[in-house]
Amino acid sequence: MSATDIIALETDRDGVVRVGHSRVTLDTVVAAFNQGANPEQIARQYPSLELADIYAVIGYYLHRRQEVDEYLERRQEEALKVRQENEARWSPSGVREKLLARRNPPDAKTSG
Repeated sequence: MSATDIIALETDRDGVVRVGHSRVTLDTVVAAFNQGANPEQIARQYPSLELADIYAVIGYYLHRRQEVDEYLERRQEEALKVRQENEARWSPSGVREKLLARRNPPDAKTSG
């Protein structure tokens, strides 16, 4: 049995670490913990997680804080890069106006 079996962490094919068989990421649990949430609060917020797994993940984080923080930093850098690439491809300027125009087309007849 490996340490990741004990702490219920799985790395998906994209390199994202998830808790157990859920879609909840290690990033999410660590962020909630660092914002002051206790394991029970995290379990209420993410009911797909087992309370024991949350405790184990927090313990793992506390024992390997530097390693996990480096992973989290890489994830943030990757997210920023993807965001910048997407914004370069599809400029967000004018999106609100375009969406509002679809909602209220100028040639729409009003009843009266």
